[in-house]
Amino acid sequence: MLARRDPYQLPGPTAPRRRPPRRDGRPSVGALTSPDISTPRPEDPVAATGPLHPLTNRERNQQLRTYDSHVKGGFDKIVDVLKRISALQHEQGFEQKAQALALDALGFPLPEHILARAWVTQLDMRSLFAWCVFETYKRTSAAFFTSNPLGGQEDTAFDAFIRECGFHLLDVSPCADGRLAHAISYALRLPFSSVRRRPYAGAMFDVERTVARWIKTEHRRHREGVPNQAHEDTRYLKVVIYHFSSLDPRHQGCAAHGSNDAQAARLGLNRLHDFRQAVENSFCCGASVTLLLLGLDTDTDAIRIHVPTADGATNPDHWLDAREVYGQTVAMAPEAAREVIGERVRQDTGGSIEEGMVRFISQLLENNISQIDFVRQFHNGAYGDAGHAERFIGVGIGFKEIHLRNLTYFAHMETVEEGATDLDVGIRIFKGLNISRGLPVPVVIRYDFHSSVPGSRERAVRSCERIAAAVHGRYRTLSRQGLLHTLLTVRDGDHYKPPEVLGSSLQSPVVEVH
Repeated sequence: MLARRDPYQLPGPTAPRRRPPRRDGRPSVGALTSPDISTPRPEDPVAATGPLHPLTNRERNQQLRTYDSHVKGGFDKIVDVLKRISALQHEQGFEQKAQALALDALGFPLPEHILARAWVTQLDMRSLFAWCVFETYKRTSAAFFTSNPLGGQEDTAFDAFIRECGFHLLDVSPCADGRLAHAISYALRLPFSSVRRRPYAGAMFDVERTVARWIKTEHRRHREGVPNQAHEDTRYLKVVIYHFSSLDPRHQGCAAHGSNDAQAARLGLNRLHDFRQAVENSFCCGASVTLLLLGLDTDTDAIRIHVPTADGATNPDHWLDAREVYGQTVAMAPEAAREVIGERVRQDTGGSIEEGMVRFISQLLENNISQIDFVRQFHNGAYGDAGHAERFIGVGIGFKEIHLRNLTYFAHMETVEEGATDLDVGIRIFKGLNISRGLPVPVVIRYDFHSSVPGSRERAVRSCERIAAAVHGRYRTLSRQGLLHTLLTVRDGDHYKPPEVLGSSLQSPVVEVH
């Protein structure tokens, strides 16, 4: 199948567009894990049109739907609750009534110092909105680490599987767009702790930092035998996931690439080649690196895989479409369907492909069949929020707990200067989502540290404070107008526990940079 080339350039991101429900949706394949999710079950009925694919994991789909609905529902009720509180601000006993309503509807109290000023002037709804977003994020994050809702904390079976396929580490760089935040746990159905994830705008990952992570990985193999012995014939698998829109390709593709699908694929592949070339130039061992290019349809969550040949060649204009595989195998028994999927992968390169890569790609396609059916079951075949609908921006390094579509826009960075492009894209997105409605941009800043390393936490705290000051300085006008607020957090990566909150711009003023 040949990709279409689209010269149309999108001037900037747009707010979400609602579409009428579709009835001709398409389907997805089995998950690797299916743990229990300890959150209330949604009352909305399953809306699948027609039977599901025989490889679809129905139980896992329902579990993932429950988690998605529960988390997003917590964010989406904020505006309605604040509207009700706003209507009470001139009534007798306002503060007590507001707190009772917030506790009942949102599950947490509101800041007393903001409510106490309501009799003097208008209630500061912008600050209350940001506060509620931050509190909801904190509760969501804590629940993720305490209840393990996605079951991806540890999966030795998957780790063994990728080594059997010939890889010792899976490093994935999706686009920072919030519509890909669920790519690992939902679209690909992979255990998140077994995947190294680093989102970047346009999936344009930092080559130097990726080489540094490759060096660290190979060093551990030689010194510690982790994740496997250095003499074992396995490689470092680097994956790029770009995205496109099948229903509105000219407007809802990747903003970083002007909604040009061909450009997104081509530049993603170029960045992969740069990484391999850097390894070869520095260490003369490029054969220890394997590259894989994927595309994700943000309307249906169906993936396209640019299957590489045995010598590592990848064609950005040719791919294997999961929807075609779904249609070809939907009437088959599970084992027969798996055989056909493997054969399709082999045929895609004319038979010139390593068997380990066949197994890995076949598993991705099978997993994605479940996700295609997930979108058919619960979204009538295509998501209603065609464009951006993120609830907050995540800045820094970390966010292990974020695996939901359109919840967070990621800006992965160590300094604002190096990540300015990613952050500017996020602010432009939220100008359409929030600022156009008079609501502030909530920014959660995160830096992970390792308690086993002396001084690591202190350095992470300083990074948070430095980035917060730089963010407020870069967007000074928004900050002064109360249209941008920050929450500062750090997390110990050596332990599976929630992040620690350092403070926020709602509690104390952030020093501006001059």
